[in-house]
Amino acid sequence: MYMDFISIFSIPLGTFGTTEIVVIVILALLLFGGKKIPELMRGLGTGLKEFKKASEEEKDKDSESEVKKEKK
Repeated sequence: MYMDFISIFSIPLGTFGTTEIVVIVILALLLFGGKKIPELMRGLGTGLKEFKKASEEEKDKDSESEVKKEKK
């Protein structure tokens, strides 16, 4: 009984069609406006770039510490 309830109301992910994408874009334009969206995307890109840079630095630190441990 419990699984039937969940399966009825679950939304499968990854099944966005053209209509859903158009509705999402229109809602974004209405909520944020045409001038604000490029600023939001630019900020998102900057954040992703910083995250990638930080994760690469962390990998470098981990590999350096492993090399030091092997030398000892």
